[in-house]
Amino acid sequence: MIYKTKGVCSQAIEVEIQDQVIKKVNFIGGCPGNTSGIAKLVVGMSPQEVIDKLEGTTCGHRKTSCPDQLSLALKEALKEQ
Repeated sequence: MIYKTKGVCSQAIEVEIQDQVIKKVNFIGGCPGNTSGIAKLVVGMSPQEVIDKLEGTTCGHRKTSCPDQLSLALKEALKEQ
């Protein structure tokens, strides 16, 4: 699935979940080092574990962040399954 982000530098997040395990995460736009690092860290984890760790993370003065947006993307992906 592709999730359109809101309030962050990245424009979207591509997420692939199979058998309750994150198989792939790809941020479109944003800070390349940070977003690719986050994507590598979460592969192999359960979506709920990532949601629990990243939900509510802020970026500077913003009320959200790329990690927080990933948690929202994962919540939406879980609803679609």
